[in-house]
Amino acid sequence: MRKRKPKPRILAPDPRFQDKMVTQFVNNMMLQGKKSVAFKVFYDAMDIIAEKTGEDPHSVWKKALNNAMPQVEVRSKRIGGATFQIPTEIRSERKISIGMKWLIRFARARSGKGIANKMAAELIAASKNEGAAVKRKEDTHKMAESNRAFAHFRA
Repeated sequence: MRKRKPKPRILAPDPRFQDKMVTQFVNNMMLQGKKSVAFKVFYDAMDIIAEKTGEDPHSVWKKALNNAMPQVEVRSKRIGGATFQIPTEIRSERKISIGMKWLIRFARARSGKGIANKMAAELIAASKNEGAAVKRKEDTHKMAESNRAFAHFRA
């Protein structure tokens, strides 16, 4: 266990949308410390979204993130020699973080050409409650629902 909580890092808002959440998303997307490349990929994806949907790309991204964020998750707990999957609520920072990581992971796994196109396709799908990230959220919720009987083991 930690002795004390780590201080939350202060993020600068991104240049185009002035949103700290976008910066967090780009930080998660970044590989090998190449932040400018990650920003270029994100903004290219936003341009593709604006082109394809004709809507505000920032609102599409926000909607996609909200649709991909899980509300509950299952945690393993060993009780009397048996391991139980116990459904637990997720705190808000973790919800956001998991949602972002799922969107990025499943965008990378998509078929297509170029990460910007893949990211745009995943974000558009997630904003319509489709796509792999939303499916993962639904699977997590189903698992939590089916293990609801063990909720009384919550610590």
